[in-house]
Amino acid sequence: MDPTPQWTLLARILRPQGRKGEVLADLLTDFPHRFAEHPRVWLAPPGFTEAASHPASPGAAEITSHWLPVGRNSGRIVLHFAGVDSISQAEALAGKEVIVPLAERMPLDADSIYISDLIGCTIYDRDAPLGVVESVQFPATPDGTQRLEDTAPLLAVATPDGGELLLPFAKSYLVEIDIQARSIRMALPNGLTDLNRHA
Repeated sequence: MDPTPQWTLLARILRPQGRKGEVLADLLTDFPHRFAEHPRVWLAPPGFTEAASHPASPGAAEITSHWLPVGRNSGRIVLHFAGVDSISQAEALAGKEVIVPLAERMPLDADSIYISDLIGCTIYDRDAPLGVVESVQFPATPDGTQRLEDTAPLLAVATPDGGELLLPFAKSYLVEIDIQARSIRMALPNGLTDLNRHA
């Protein structure tokens, strides 16, 4: 067995939601129905899926119910785990990542890609390498309560000079994604890389 299996991030737990052990989480999959069809998941410490190695091991968990809230928490998900029946137990889950092994991912449409597959890829603007994707950010309302569904996610790219570059992951800019080669080739508008660069 591979001692360092790869995982897919499905959700990130935020806080308790309700009085019976439910938790509110950022939803990081386009397949929320998978929690009913495949209730077994794993819970890992914050940053587990982004670290090259992590001293902690994820623990198996089972989702007994879930639902998608409306209003200010639209775009998130409420999860209830087996054995978590109180606010204090739910509080202990805050910050944890809800993950599954890569082999248990849901199949995608031809034009879709998993967020976890983007992490670690080298970004190219045509033939010029810009850096490596460290994370994917989802634009939200100013108070951070709702994701902006009509706005492209941002790729946070670590540049060779130690800076950070935020690039919109928009289909109109995308030329090619080669997951096996860990590369993403884009055709970005002139000046975009200078505008979105942070030291």
